[in-house]
Amino acid sequence: MAAVYGANASGKSNLLDGLEFMADAVRDSFMRWQPFSGVPRSPFKLDLAAADRVSVFVAEFVEHGVRYTYGFEVNDDRVLAEWLYSYPEKRKRVLFDRTDDHVRFGRSIAVGTEKLDVLERFLRPNALFLSLAAQFNTPDVMPVYRWFTRKLRFRLNDDHRDVAARVVAFLADHGPHAERLVELLHAADVGISELRLDGPDDLRLVHGDRGVLRLEEESAGTRSWLGLLPEVLRVLVEGGVLVIDEIDASLHSLLSARLVALFNDPESNRGYGQLVFTTHDATLLHPPLADEVLDRDEVWFVEKDREGASRLYPLSDFKPRREDNLERRYLAGQYGAVPHVYEEHFKTAVRDGVFSGQA
Repeated sequence: MAAVYGANASGKSNLLDGLEFMADAVRDSFMRWQPFSGVPRSPFKLDLAAADRVSVFVAEFVEHGVRYTYGFEVNDDRVLAEWLYSYPEKRKRVLFDRTDDHVRFGRSIAVGTEKLDVLERFLRPNALFLSLAAQFNTPDVMPVYRWFTRKLRFRLNDDHRDVAARVVAFLADHGPHAERLVELLHAADVGISELRLDGPDDLRLVHGDRGVLRLEEESAGTRSWLGLLPEVLRVLVEGGVLVIDEIDASLHSLLSARLVALFNDPESNRGYGQLVFTTHDATLLHPPLADEVLDRDEVWFVEKDREGASRLYPLSDFKPRREDNLERRYLAGQYGAVPHVYEEHFKTAVRDGVFSGQA
């Protein structure tokens, strides 16, 4: 679990966007990025010199009991460096190490010389070698490719059409778990007793004997909760990492807490799924909820500096004591990552008619 707190526009979403860009590049850079289109990165826009700097992406994770480190460096035009290491039996093993268009392969990689030569010939400047090698079904890189493309799941932005499609797909692929989805709808007290498919794509929500509603007729909170459930259940059952931006959007604090608690419950989380999310909900930090929701090493903060760049740091830097009221201390600004509210600006705006319809 990792919960990321911060003020509005502090950079929380950019943190998750960076991880999503990394996953998209692994999946799409060889097959979908056009050969001469460069790299579709988004450098820091508040520093004019940032466009000339290199963007670096690195992920470290465990898959099938083996730790991997994968990373790459890019500019607007091309991939400058890329590397993949594994650590079987806690010893570093180089799978490949790339500089520009040259790839150095580790001695233990189980691929013949002829295939490696073919891969290097097909490699484009703006494509990741991992993305290319996966298309050729190269055995040593497939666990890493599958982790990025199947185990890493994102819930960042969607509308009711995305929610409907996600629920329909889940019901089709995970029929035995459809009952759990309905049970979680019951648990949220949103009044839904049954999900009904009228045709292949038409989702209807049954409210007992009171009537049937289309998804767009439901409240924002109901749509938000229902939209989360398919990915939540997939990760709880199959494992992986679920990444959610603003987990508390349109959800009551108690509902957010129960959702997070599912990942700490061994009975619910039999796939050993992980959850990374951003939030403004300080009640998740409150001591009465701490034991069942967030441990103190699972809390992170994002704060902007004077240049508008974001800094990520953990709660553990402050060495909080068990009896500390984390919610109160956070809202009081003792950990940073809260907005600087300028009361005089609010008063001036009201006085000048901004909120009275005169501006």
